[in-house]
Amino acid sequence: MREVISNMHQLIDKMAQDVVKLLGEKKLMLCTAESCTGGLLSGAITGVAGSSEIFGLGVVAYGDSFKEFMLGVSKETLEKHGATSAECAAEMAVGVRKASDAGVGISITGIAGPGGGTPKKPVGTIYLACSYKDKLNTLTLGINKDQDRNYIRLEAVIQALILILNTIEE
Repeated sequence: MREVISNMHQLIDKMAQDVVKLLGEKKLMLCTAESCTGGLLSGAITGVAGSSEIFGLGVVAYGDSFKEFMLGVSKETLEKHGATSAECAAEMAVGVRKASDAGVGISITGIAGPGGGTPKKPVGTIYLACSYKDKLNTLTLGINKDQDRNYIRLEAVIQALILILNTIEE
């Protein structure tokens, strides 16, 4: 597993460079709203030289009240769908983008484990959303790598970087 994790870190570094380059070329600012990844996506982006030109804000919001207050997630969404849902991820991405006046907002929420899963939303259920212009792309992941928290969080970051690239290049 150690080699797999090392390879994931290398892939994240390469993809983060691609994201920084693309956003720089398009003169776009990126802001992140993370829950289960705890700032890993923001850290990957800001680890790239030149990221200060494209990175505006990173919010780590674990608690529902912070998702509501800081990111504009509606109380209704939290009550009806939960903080780990596609609906919440969508509102987080739009909310961080609006709060920062950035060109691109990306969000990640989910259940990284090892606890917290349910039969309906097992450990490894991750929701991503990317807001850009009039687009809002969402992605739901079911990552089951022996319910390893580190693996799940790194895979979520990889998929978020892919979602950013795909959303902007569409």
